[in-house]
Amino acid sequence: MHMGNEELMEIVDLWNLKPKIREKIHQLLAENLPESPPHLFRYYGPEPGKVVQLEREFALKSGARYALAVNSGTSALIAALVACGIGPGDEVIVPAYTFFATASAAVVARAIPVIAEVDETLTLDPEDVRRKLTSQTKAIMPVHMRGLPADMDALMEIARESGLKIIEDVAQACGGRYRGRWLGTFGDAGCFSFDFYKIVASGEGGMVVTDDEEVYIRAQSYHDTAACWRPDRYAREKMPGELFCGENYRMSEVHGAIALAQLRKLDGYLERCRKNKKLLTERLESLRGVQLQPVNDPDGDAAQCLILFAPTAERAREMIDNLHLEGVPAGGIYDKTVRDWHIYTYWEHILERKTPTPEGCPYTCPHYQGRLPEYHPEMCPRTLDLLSRTVHIAISPDWEEDRIEDVAGKIARALKGG
Repeated sequence: MHMGNEELMEIVDLWNLKPKIREKIHQLLAENLPESPPHLFRYYGPEPGKVVQLEREFALKSGARYALAVNSGTSALIAALVACGIGPGDEVIVPAYTFFATASAAVVARAIPVIAEVDETLTLDPEDVRRKLTSQTKAIMPVHMRGLPADMDALMEIARESGLKIIEDVAQACGGRYRGRWLGTFGDAGCFSFDFYKIVASGEGGMVVTDDEEVYIRAQSYHDTAACWRPDRYAREKMPGELFCGENYRMSEVHGAIALAQLRKLDGYLERCRKNKKLLTERLESLRGVQLQPVNDPDGDAAQCLILFAPTAERAREMIDNLHLEGVPAGGIYDKTVRDWHIYTYWEHILERKTPTPEGCPYTCPHYQGRLPEYHPEMCPRTLDLLSRTVHIAISPDWEEDRIEDVAGKIARALKGG
C-alpha cells in the first residue's frame, strides 16, 4: 500500500500529537515511500529522484509541512531570509557566537546584521535581543549552537510582540528538540547544514523547512533561478511575489543520496550521544568547582559536547592542558591569539562593513532609515567572557559506560590540577 501526497500531508498536520505517536507515524510513512531510481540530476528523471525523497523524509521526520533541499547551509539561510521578505532597509538580529555565515547571509539578502549577546547556554540572550530591537528590526536568527536549543519560548514571544520573523539556524543541531518539537520548526523557517562536520553529513548540502506555503514557494523560486523547475514549469504565478530572479542553490542527486542514507541513521546516533552525555553529566554534577553549562531543554539537546565554565580564562586554559595530559578530547572556544570565524570579533567583513563593490550596499542603502550599528570588537563583552572561560569536551556516540567512567575520573583529576 502506498499513500498519496494529500494523505501524507494530512498526517503531517497531525504530527505534533504526541512524541511516541509522531515517531510511529514517521516509521510507517518512511516504509511507504518507494525507493527512487538513480540518476544524476534532480529533474528530468523518469521518477522523482533521491533529492525529492530526501525532502519528503526530512519533512516527515522533522514535522515540517515543507522541506526544500539546497546545496549548503548558507544557501538555506539566504533563501529563507529572501523567502520571508527580508531585504533592503531591514535589520536582522544575530548572535555574537555563531559561524560567520549567519551574519553573512543577512548581508547577502541586503539587510543589516545586528549582533547580540549570548547567555550561558551559548545561544541568543533574549534580554539582549530586546535591547537591540529598533523600528528597522525585521527578523531574529536564533542559532542552536553545538547541538543545544536556544530559548525558543522567549524568542518566539519577542517575535509575536514585535511582529518579527524568526529564521532558525539549525546547522549544528539537526535532530535536536525543544519542548518535544524539532528545532527549526518553531519560526517562519528553519535552516540545516549537511556539510562534512555536521550531524547529518553529505559533504555539502542543506535544507530549508517551513509550514508556510508562501515561504516555501518563494524559497523554491530563489533557490532555482526563478522557479524554472516548478511542477508546472511555465505557469503564471499563483500568488503575488512568487516569481522573481533567483540563484542556483540546487542540491545534486549525489549529495541527496548520501544525506538520505545519513538521515536514516540519525535517531540511533542521537540516542547514543544523549545517553552518553547524560551519564557523564551525572558523574560530574557532584564535583566541586564544576559549573556545567545550563541547557534550555536537556531532553532536546543533540548532545554533541559537554561544556564546563571555569571561573577565569586562565583557569580554563589550565583545565584544558590538564585534560590533554589525561587524554581527554577537550578544547577552548575563545582565545585572542587564534582567529575563529565563529566569534564576532573576527568578522571584519561585518565590523568594517566590507562590501564587494565600492558603493557600500546594504550599509549605504537609501531604503535603510535606521542608525547603523556601532560595530567594534568589545561590543559583546558578556559573550567574550563566557567563551574565554569555556571548556569544551566532545561527546562520542561510541563510548561505552566504562569509557564514560574513565573520562569522568580524568575530568575530576584535571579539575584538581592533575
